[in-house]
Amino acid sequence: MHIPNGFLDAKTIAVTSAASAGILTVSLKKTKAYLEDKQIPLISVVAAFVFAAQMLNFPIAAGTSGHFLGAVFAAILLGPWEAFLVMTLVLSIQCFVFQDGGLTALGANIFNMGVVGVFAGFLIYFFLRRLKIKLSISAFIASWASVVMAAGITALELAISGTTPLIQSLTAMVSFHCLIGLGEGFITVAALSVIFMARPDLLKEKAFSKKITGLVAGLLITAFFAALVLSPFASSLPDGLEKVAHNLGFISKEAPSNFSVISDYQFPWVKNKSLATSIAAGVGVLAVLAVGSGFFLVLRGREDGA
Repeated sequence: MHIPNGFLDAKTIAVTSAASAGILTVSLKKTKAYLEDKQIPLISVVAAFVFAAQMLNFPIAAGTSGHFLGAVFAAILLGPWEAFLVMTLVLSIQCFVFQDGGLTALGANIFNMGVVGVFAGFLIYFFLRRLKIKLSISAFIASWASVVMAAGITALELAISGTTPLIQSLTAMVSFHCLIGLGEGFITVAALSVIFMARPDLLKEKAFSKKITGLVAGLLITAFFAALVLSPFASSLPDGLEKVAHNLGFISKEAPSNFSVISDYQFPWVKNKSLATSIAAGVGVLAVLAVGSGFFLVLRGREDGA
């Protein structure tokens, strides 16, 4: 669902970027107000986990693949403001390091997967839980809905930009992402179930209210395992947006990136494709951890980085 350069017009880029920047400002203020040092490792590791999990594209139907979004997973575990910062961090690393999602479309991608994915998804989860619906069912529905809603907003942006007619793009995007959302729901429920089985106290308290060394270690190990071991086996089929772009004939509008660091998740100078993917994914996890930790330490106001 990462929109590349060339798919959106200037006005859509401006509006979505402004909206994302506004939510980012509020999220920074909200998080800074009660951020503690012991929270930083968990938030950074959740971001690394989301990044690694997004590497694992899975096939769905009609020669299409999807991947984990992680917005609702992060929101349930951390809270929506922190989850939005997690998604912003992940999407920014993907854009600047891996050229996944266009630089001009970064604001739109953050809006679609961060603002819509996190806040709309979490509102659905919160509402369902208030109705006393089981956590796993609430998380599944909210996760599925977050993907479908983000896809719908993406289709709307494409139509407003004159890239493709609304009905065609909306029908195609929502159809594919209804299936991708099922995978999102299953992965979210599975991950949360493992976490809450090990730490049932997190159901009643903030995830960082007690010692979280085991939780941080578990998520970190899982992130590196997914990145280094599983990423080469991810589906190479086009994702939902790319498939729609091919089917509706606007893939030619994609503009190349103006720079290249680790393009297409292939580490340069490594000839073996699987090894190049593993190294690139490992670098990505390390980059998210390093940037995330540094960023949240600065946000916390620490001067000694201990």
